[in-house]
Amino acid sequence: MELDHGDAAAHSNLIFYMNCDAGFTQADIYAESRRWEAAHAAPGADRTLRIGYVSPDFKRHSVGHFLAPLMANHDRRQFEIHGYAEVVNPDTETRRFQDLADGWCSTVGMTTPALAARIRADRIDILVDLAGHTADSRLAAFAGHPAPVQLAWLGYPNTTGLSAMDYRLTDAIADPQGPGDALHSEELIRLAGGFLCFDTALEAPPVAAAPAQAGGAVTFGSFNNLAKLTETTVDAWARILAGAEDSRLLLKNRSLADPETRERYRALFAARGVDGERLEFHAWIVTPAGHLGAYERIDIALDPFPYNGTTTTCEALWLGVPVITLRGDRHAGRVGASLLTTLGQEALIAETVDERDRR
Repeated sequence: MELDHGDAAAHSNLIFYMNCDAGFTQADIYAESRRWEAAHAAPGADRTLRIGYVSPDFKRHSVGHFLAPLMANHDRRQFEIHGYAEVVNPDTETRRFQDLADGWCSTVGMTTPALAARIRADRIDILVDLAGHTADSRLAAFAGHPAPVQLAWLGYPNTTGLSAMDYRLTDAIADPQGPGDALHSEELIRLAGGFLCFDTALEAPPVAAAPAQAGGAVTFGSFNNLAKLTETTVDAWARILAGAEDSRLLLKNRSLADPETRERYRALFAARGVDGERLEFHAWIVTPAGHLGAYERIDIALDPFPYNGTTTTCEALWLGVPVITLRGDRHAGRVGASLLTTLGQEALIAETVDERDRR
């Protein structure tokens, strides 16, 4: 076995003679027998394994920042990559993903049975869902188990609820081992070093000086989806603004182009004692470079809860803006803690809303 790990007969001999040695327990023999299957009898063990990624987000989308580096770095000697794209309006990023794949299928207009049949025909060994319960997901195609191994990752921060979904990729910070495991239909696979790898944008400007160095007052900010800015989040952020004299809060989101939406948030903060003059609103910025450049205007990013940011957190950190997060009680509320722990920035993770200083 030391000379040739691929020798199935030698591996079987090893397992056979383990039965003759009192030094090996039944657990030892079971574990080695399972290793034999993984090495010599797993689906596709005699050929390149086929991995299929199913997503509506093979386009300019947040998911792409984390998926692209994985697809680009698959070992093509061991893996053949297939994309199943529910993309109605392809763009330049769609072409990028298509170029990274060995096989490509547009699933737009395909029925669920037809998609499942295509996956079987492609002999996919490992099928990966990247959307969960989000828009344009093809989750139903997994129900009939068209691939021997099926797992969820990335695009949705919770269990799919599908009995047919075998695994979900996460890490020990985002999903600590414990009672939460029983609240998943999948077995959780906790990756060492974090479950995310951010692909930095080429359009990113250089790290800029903190605006407070020039203006004196601190500017807090959040570029997250407004659905994440719950009243609980507003409560906490209003307290932060109250405790930091002359500080401001910059909010950026597409929906803030709407006057009524801006007034709603002014009213929410006003009800908590924050003058509307201390709020700054920005809507959609067309170019990626312009969007990333807006981070130069904030000193400290605030992470919403119970649903944290992900791409926005990575963008802020990449551009030198610290992010303060609250460790929550679920995966969606612990992504910030996962990212900051991976970067060795645990001091930016609060355990309670009332926590003020961890030094």
